[in-house]
This record gives sequence, structure tokens and C-alpha cells, in this order.
Amino acid sequence: MVEQQSDADIDRVFHALADATRRDIVRRTLVSEQSVTQLAAAYAMSFAAVSKHIAVLVEARLVTKRAEGRVRLVQADPTAIARAQKLLRSYEDLWRGRVDRLDALLSEEPDATASPARSVPAPSAAAPETPASTTAPPTKSPDAAASTPPTEPIPHRPIPHRPTAHRPTEN
Repeated sequence: MVEQQSDADIDRVFHALADATRRDIVRRTLVSEQSVTQLAAAYAMSFAAVSKHIAVLVEARLVTKRAEGRVRLVQADPTAIARAQKLLRSYEDLWRGRVDRLDALLSEEPDATASPARSVPAPSAAAPETPASTTAPPTKSPDAAASTPPTEPIPHRPIPHRPTAHRPTEN
């Protein structure tokens, strides 16, 4: 039986795995169950910050957290990791298929007998052609130039910090 995950579940998993610290916590807890204190000692951040990372992983169901006396133990869930891998594999298969079809289209020889007129739409019988001399040139709107991106990138110049002088207010 194939287990379907909701979009919210998938979002939680990828959000959890988007952070390097959380990926490292998953890696460490796949090897062996570790206490939150042991995990916190491995990172240059507060105990509370590591606890928040673990909470995100628990919410995504990538790790489980259990109490043993006063110690909280964290263990990665291999089945959840396998589900994430399976999902990524399905996206990989989808995109590989699309790239393969694109490669096949690009590698096809152009048909030498094809008429160039096929790519140009035929004029409609309902709309008569107007002579070029009577066609008005396109007009530019006043804000067309403002919305057109520049052709060359604008170099970034940092603005120097200028301390402001204290000016007494006038009453």
C-alpha cells in the first residue's frame, strides 16, 4: 500500500531539511540515539536553539523524542527519511523524463521538405490586410521607459556612512 502524504506534511519535511543544523541532527541521530544535551554540546548555539531545531524535526516526523527519567532522547526515524527519499526520487524521475523529451526534440533533424510558410499564420479572410502606410506606429506610454529594465546591470556602490551633526531645533 502506498502512503500518501499531504502537501502540508511534505512542506514540513522539506522545511525541516532546509537547515544544515537540522540535517546534521538527523545524521547524528540516525547513527545512534542521543540526548538533547549531547546534541546541544555539538553546536555553537544555545541549548534552547538546539531544542527548537529538534522540535521542527519532531513536527516533521523525521525524529522522535522520548523521555527516559530526566533525559530527553532523540532518534531519527528511518522510515520518514525513506519517504522523503522516495518523494525526491519521484521528482527526479519526473524531471529526467522532461529533460529526456527536450533532448529528443532538440536532437531531431529539421525536416528539409517543410515549408517555411507553416510557421507563419495565414491571414484571416475576415480581417482584410491594411496597407503598411496607414498603420499607425506603436505609441509608447509615458511609464514604458520606467518599466523597461536596463540592458546593462547597474553596479552596486555602497553608500558611505555620514554622521549627522546635531542641530538644535528652533522653537
